[in-house]
Amino acid sequence: MTRHPPRSPPVGSVTAPEQPGGLTARARPWARGTVLVLHGELDLDSVAVLREALDHALAAPGTVVLIDCGDLAFCDSTGLSELLDAAVRAREQGSRIELARPRPVVRRVLELTGATDAFALRDGPPP
Repeated sequence: MTRHPPRSPPVGSVTAPEQPGGLTARARPWARGTVLVLHGELDLDSVAVLREALDHALAAPGTVVLIDCGDLAFCDSTGLSELLDAAVRAREQGSRIELARPRPVVRRVLELTGATDAFALRDGPPP
């Protein structure tokens, strides 16, 4: 049986260009996994962008996905649900998701729902 190395997460962007204020997710590698930089609004209309980016970033088990929320202007319950579902998927394969620089509006959603317990939160920029 031939063993192949784990797939590297793609470097690039996933976006929902047809949505004004939609979501862009840019991926870049870092020593422990992938940094996903989100820009725009995470809601029902754009959650597929996040899901696709996370599917790629979590393709290799035992990785860390650091989601930079510094440019995320809004997150509704659909976006939060996707983040929490991804955290469960990550844990099941020995990976994890961390959030960096959540803006006050996003941090408030995490705090009100108790979701701060599901993620390591970083106040500084990703490495």
